[in-house]
Amino acid sequence: MDSYISISIIRMEKSYDSNLHEKDIYRLWEESGFFNPDNLPNQSGVPYTIIMPPPNVTGVLHVGHALFITIQDILIRFNRMQGKRTLWLPGTDHAAIATQSKVEKILDKEEGKRKQDLGREAFLKRVHDFAQASHDTIVNQLKFMGASCDWSREAYTLDEKRNVAVRTAFKRMYDMGLIYRGNRVINWDVKGQTTISDDEIVYVERPAKMYTFRYSKDFPIAISTTRPETKVGDTAVAVHPEDKRYTQYVGKEYALEFCGVPLTIKIIADESVEKEFGTGALGVTPAHSTIDAEIAERHKLPTKQVIDERGRIIVGGENILNKKTTEAREIIVEWLKQMGLLEKGEDIQQNVATAERTGGIIEPLPKLQWFIDVNKEFELEKDKSGLLPFGTTTTNLKQLMDLAVKPGLIEIIPEHFSKTYFHWVHNLRDWCISRQIWYGHRIPVWYKGDALYCNVTPPQDEGWEQDPDTLDTWFSSGLWSFSTLGWPDESASDFLTYHPTDVLETGHDILFFWVARMILMTTCLTGQIPFKKVFLHGMVRDANRQKMSKSKGNIIDPLEVGKTYGTDALRFALVFNTAPGTDMALAEDKIKGMKHFANKLWNIARFILSNNTNEIDITTKPESLTNEDSAILQSLQETITSTTNHIEAFRLHEAAQSIYQFTWHTFADIYIEASKAQLQDETQKENTQKILIYCLSTILKLLHPFMPFITETIYQQLPFPSKQKTLMIEKWPL
Repeated sequence: MDSYISISIIRMEKSYDSNLHEKDIYRLWEESGFFNPDNLPNQSGVPYTIIMPPPNVTGVLHVGHALFITIQDILIRFNRMQGKRTLWLPGTDHAAIATQSKVEKILDKEEGKRKQDLGREAFLKRVHDFAQASHDTIVNQLKFMGASCDWSREAYTLDEKRNVAVRTAFKRMYDMGLIYRGNRVINWDVKGQTTISDDEIVYVERPAKMYTFRYSKDFPIAISTTRPETKVGDTAVAVHPEDKRYTQYVGKEYALEFCGVPLTIKIIADESVEKEFGTGALGVTPAHSTIDAEIAERHKLPTKQVIDERGRIIVGGENILNKKTTEAREIIVEWLKQMGLLEKGEDIQQNVATAERTGGIIEPLPKLQWFIDVNKEFELEKDKSGLLPFGTTTTNLKQLMDLAVKPGLIEIIPEHFSKTYFHWVHNLRDWCISRQIWYGHRIPVWYKGDALYCNVTPPQDEGWEQDPDTLDTWFSSGLWSFSTLGWPDESASDFLTYHPTDVLETGHDILFFWVARMILMTTCLTGQIPFKKVFLHGMVRDANRQKMSKSKGNIIDPLEVGKTYGTDALRFALVFNTAPGTDMALAEDKIKGMKHFANKLWNIARFILSNNTNEIDITTKPESLTNEDSAILQSLQETITSTTNHIEAFRLHEAAQSIYQFTWHTFADIYIEASKAQLQDETQKENTQKILIYCLSTILKLLHPFMPFITETIYQQLPFPSKQKTLMIEKWPL
């Protein structure tokens, strides 16, 4: 109450200074307790939930984060003002590989040490301290942006509650036969010394050479490859069954020596081979290519590993043994030339697989890892969302992911991203979930000799050793929509009230990383969908639509521009011309323009309040005494309707434009000018004052989700004896 009184007596200065008000306004909101839905008055009982996509604890928020905070806060404030039991649950992500890599770089730069020099426990303490400091910074930045989330429910992907949820999920899926340990070809990050998923690969276009050659002089088929060094691990050559050039050779085997390495090459026919690519013949390296591994499995070919985790050759004589792959490539090419086996070498552009977090080259390697089987059939214990056809209980994870995205269940906005989603699901392979890093959720499996123990809690007797690997970050993130609400206790009040959530709002770039995996984990473990709508925003780019980066010097720091122009100006600029799913160009001039709009609103309020010192309690719409009165009240009603419809349809840019147009041009430029004469007429003065206050209060309500700070500051000056303690819980205009 004290904050309310102190703010309500602030004198409106000639121009709006955001730095004078924003901290006090946020403190008012926090002290009101209304971020927590349990404290909201006049609730309809209808829940509305958004679980915040947790920012990584690897640094500070950038302008892309500012966009998602703004969009979600708009949706939350809008629904809160509609009287819903509105929960926006905040949290942060431990981001295992990214955070560990960051601390390793700091350790190396500042102390010249590696993590092994500290040991696992001491190193993890360093990572924890770094993550905590980053978390504190991020929370302050979220508050700076005006995020009206319930801090009492804040979660962290690596806190104890989420740790229990992760271990429970692993145990249940292991018991269902969906999690298994096996030898498969995985993506190995040579620099980071860990596996990564397909979706964590970044393809970088680089110049390369395409070599065409034969294994030996008497080998009948030439093959083409950019990686001759892997050919020391070949066990077959695959051709298309309908390629008449090679039909006569199919089924034959050839024993030969390739650069000092003995090989047995079998000619096989497989429909996956492209007849038009290269020579139409594919050298099959089962140990170092996922595609080749699948061919080898179909044809029961042997697998021979020839590259190790360091990216070095582990077969052959002194000429190539222990050489890096790039060195071995040059040696083998020179050998091919000397032997007269090289037919040609062509300069090409090649997409090279690199690790997203470390930039290291990816080597496909056969390794013993933990996987989620996306094709294995199982009995869905409960189907609370009607995912499966009536009477069906047997399913698999790919089917659940496929069935979840349809009308009446999950809607993806914009709709065209649904096609991208389905294409990814239909081509999904088993998900490798183990990582060879120290930071993260440790796999809840223990070994003693040949015995294996999997459980939520460790074994009680001695002699067991826990699996050293940690889980893929996306495994724990995949539980986020329900682990934050009390799961695995499905009787928890929050889980029963707020799940499934209403909206997942995030960038379209993590549709596969996170959105799809949340659908996979939630449908499997709860029998529910995680959310009803997926709202995808685009990337924030600079004025020339270039990607923002430090090297280009075109980064806009949301905190700096917020301090210069006000947080409201930044928020309004971020959504004003941003259609769902499309990238947006953001220039400082655009933010500056929205600062002018904030000043315009401030001046409107100063004019109206300076011409009305009486307390006015408006419970009904004022009368229309003049044509100008009728026109402004009709236009205001149209603005209310259009703004409401646009927000409900996630057209936030059109909602913002509708309010802007009415406030600046229709209300300020036309009606306020006309009101100056009406205020001099005693027969019209009181009604004109009511209309001005009525329009201003309605504008503040409509603008509040978009520009919460300035609207709240002005609201506290309004002479309403019956107004709420904060604009945040005023009723949305009808």
